[in-house]
Amino acid sequence: MQRLSNPPNPYESSYREYLEEPPLTELEVYEDNSQTILSKNESPDLCFTWSLNPYRGCMHGCAYCLSGDTPIAMADGRTTPLADVRVGDEIYGTILREKYHYFVKTRVLAHWSVVKPAYRVTLENGAQFITSGDHRFLTNRGWKYVIGTQQGRTRRPHLTTKNKLIGIDQFTTPPNAVLDYQKGYLCGMIRGDGLLGSYNYDGRRRAKDSQYQFRLALIDPEPLQRAQRYLSRFGVSTHEFLFQKPITGYRPMHAIRTNARSHVERVNELIQWPMESNIDWHKGFLAGIFDAEGSYSCGVLRICNTSTVIINSITDSLRRLSFDYAIEKRPREKPIYNVRVRGGLGEHLRFFHTTDPAITRKKNIAGQAIKNRARLRVSSVEALRLSLPLFDMTTGTGDFIANGVVSHNCYARPTHEYLGFGSGTDFQTKIVVKPKAPELLRAHFLKKSWKGELILFSGNTDCYQPLEASWQLTRRCLEVCLEFQNPVSIITKSYLVTRDIDLLKELDCKAFVQIFFSIPFLDEEVSRRLEPFTATPRRRFEAMKRLSCAGLKTGISLAPLIPGLNDADMPRLLKTAKESGASSAFTALLRLPGNVKSVFLKELETHFPLKAKKVIDRIREVRGGPLYNSNFFERQEGQGNYWDHLEKTFEVYQRKFGLDQFPEPPSPSPFRVPSEQKEFAFF
Repeated sequence: MQRLSNPPNPYESSYREYLEEPPLTELEVYEDNSQTILSKNESPDLCFTWSLNPYRGCMHGCAYCLSGDTPIAMADGRTTPLADVRVGDEIYGTILREKYHYFVKTRVLAHWSVVKPAYRVTLENGAQFITSGDHRFLTNRGWKYVIGTQQGRTRRPHLTTKNKLIGIDQFTTPPNAVLDYQKGYLCGMIRGDGLLGSYNYDGRRRAKDSQYQFRLALIDPEPLQRAQRYLSRFGVSTHEFLFQKPITGYRPMHAIRTNARSHVERVNELIQWPMESNIDWHKGFLAGIFDAEGSYSCGVLRICNTSTVIINSITDSLRRLSFDYAIEKRPREKPIYNVRVRGGLGEHLRFFHTTDPAITRKKNIAGQAIKNRARLRVSSVEALRLSLPLFDMTTGTGDFIANGVVSHNCYARPTHEYLGFGSGTDFQTKIVVKPKAPELLRAHFLKKSWKGELILFSGNTDCYQPLEASWQLTRRCLEVCLEFQNPVSIITKSYLVTRDIDLLKELDCKAFVQIFFSIPFLDEEVSRRLEPFTATPRRRFEAMKRLSCAGLKTGISLAPLIPGLNDADMPRLLKTAKESGASSAFTALLRLPGNVKSVFLKELETHFPLKAKKVIDRIREVRGGPLYNSNFFERQEGQGNYWDHLEKTFEVYQRKFGLDQFPEPPSPSPFRVPSEQKEFAFF
């Protein structure tokens, strides 16, 4: 995202009469040039499938995973605990082509933690995952949640012992760079690619008749720096120099060297074959010799050398680490031997993780397919009966590789944190716009897979927030929907929607449009404190009436319902909505996920100090103790006698005022691709 240095001021636009007072803080606007615009909802308790969000963050300012030690496949060939992954890191995700998922490199866009009830998923290969019940893994039957049911309100696809996860084998713990590992690495690297020797020039009139030399020259800087660091720990100091300048088609080569007798003799000691070697030495040796003489391409991992002594040491180390291998001999005057590690991608990754070579480019698995040969069938899913800190992240591909298996990325303030912003004041002062939204929507409509489903404007933030007055992204997207006759539903708190009455009427005539106004408060003073920069309730009802008089279908969203604060307004809000032409109404209990809780509680205690305790107690009462329940089908509803009273009150007045009419979009969908677009797509 790039911050705009001089964003337009919507309050100075020709549409300023539609807007309320401007925010008191400085506004920052960022451009998001994403390549997609439609978001698919996979939460089973929400009544829409597709949403469009031209903006992230909202100027209205309204106040309302896996365990950390799970190893994640990083793009440099190593693994990092999930808790230590950071925004901007490059990791591996996957893309689906035909019937296989292929590894691709992607970036971490967001990273966060929550405390949730924990479950243990165990696979037949012994791998275990500590995760939340809402986390998803890719299986042979598609994406599945950790827990769920076959029927009822918690019905959703979930893991069973008949499922096999998609992935490779579980990751191996990386080596510790102990002294034996360092000696093994230096032995493999220097014997494979170094120059070490002493020369006698007696009688040749030199200043010194005996010369000592150690030199290691490489194209890649990573193994050179590692070797220099390890040598320094053993008392050998070297200096770096340019060994070969870059020429056409070749990269520059740097080297380290020393000519001190004591240092050269020390290097010679370090690379001697050990009389008794341990596993750490063999891990280091394989890493060093792979950096020096190894290669990995087209799914083939091999190490080459002409010395049978080195080849024997390679095969001995592979046997000790339980790797399968084959030796290939290439006949020539001095034969070359290739040691090839067998077993496919899973074994190659185990080699990289077990030995930890330094050269990143030699560990690239991007473009390789996951053939799912590992023993990844689910053995059990068990509740641990305790809540733990769990972590998750958002990536460019929508997934990541957690301990060998494909794992899924796990509404509006928390999603702002995915962009690296805070969920507090950043949410209303740092707004992200998607300038290519109309073009991306048109491109999506031209896909053969699109069938003209209903699109919600917007799933996260208000599509008619003040910036829309300048950018007109929502209007331009609606024009695309009109062009393709795609059904639309809108939810907003803004009077600005009345600007587009003409467009909405035409779209409703050719396809389908319904507009919901979010009006949770009747008291304008309460609204001003918790929704500081939205249109007042009176203005929202005026907008509803204007749209209804224009023949458009309107409704009211009495959300969030905050027990002890706005529940008493329910009858009058529904009555006023009916008088303003609404035909439908729905409500949802206040949700306080993540950092939204702290934002709301701060605003509540600041603006309503005398009511705060009562409101908090009421929320806890209808939530059964905690302030929030994240379970599907429970997060928007409550429990207990007080919640039953609120639900029955809403239903009584909803029926009394005839607000239980929810028109459906026509079936089949009126969507069609215009003839000129068909011709364009053909060419």
